[in-house]
Formats: sequence, structure tokens, C-alpha cells
Amino acid sequence: MSESRIGPGKRVTLHFSVLLMDGAVVDSTRERAPATFSVGDGNLLPGFEQSIFGLKAGDKRSILLPAEDAFGPYNPDNVQTMRRGLFQRDMQLEPGVVVSFADQSKAELPGVIQSVTEQQVVVDFNHPLAGKDLTFQVEIINVVDADSQAVALQ
Repeated sequence: MSESRIGPGKRVTLHFSVLLMDGAVVDSTRERAPATFSVGDGNLLPGFEQSIFGLKAGDKRSILLPAEDAFGPYNPDNVQTMRRGLFQRDMQLEPGVVVSFADQSKAELPGVIQSVTEQQVVVDFNHPLAGKDLTFQVEIINVVDADSQAVALQ
């Protein structure tokens, strides 16, 4: 039996850590259960997913992902200035607060408050990791066909 490698049509179980270039950990499964996803299901960004293609159970890698392959470049057009009156009067608005908006299709769109004056609120809709190069550390635990079923032992 050949070793199953990560690629289209595979379900993967792995431990991962995402680190900033200064070594700060942004997210990790190391202290909790490993993550499982099917290649192409959207649970892992394409750049992260493609960076582990060809790996098999037992493989460990540390992969540098440039911003373009991670959360994309920072886009200054995603910073919007809005009238203060559009927000509820009692709403806590201060830099760093995340506010949830609805886009045209009614999907949730989070924005981070950058600044507030009596007349306006500046909101950044970029992903917090946009424009940042990241290190993606992975340990592959299992790779199986995505349509395979787990066998329950009685």
C-alpha cells in the first residue's frame, strides 16, 4: 500500500502553528485537538493548502508564506470613513474594537475601528494579517481519501 500524500481528494489531519516573522504565535492547534480538513473545502486558505501538497503522515515542515500567499496584501481601499451617526449612540467605539457589519449579500463583515471623532469613524476592513509574511509550521498526522469512512470498532 502506498503512502497517501496531500492533494486534491484527500482529507488531512494535522497540527499547525501560524507565526508572525518576529516569532509571535497567531494561531496554533498544539495545545488542543488537531485540525482536520478536506483539500479544497475552504477551511484552509489556498496558499496554506498548496504549501503542504505532497506531504504525508509523519512529515513536519516550517514554510514561509509571503503575504500574497497567506491573507493577501494590505489594501488601503478597505479602510472606510463613515458618519458617526450611522452607529448606535451607546455603542463602544474606540480604536481596536471589532465591529460586525453586513455586506450587500447580508454576510458578516468584521471591521476594526481605527479612529473616532464626533463626526466620523474610520473602519479597517482588511484581515488583521493582511500584508504580513507568515511562517506556517505543520505536522501531518493522517492523510486519507476524502470520501473514506471511519471504521467503528465494536
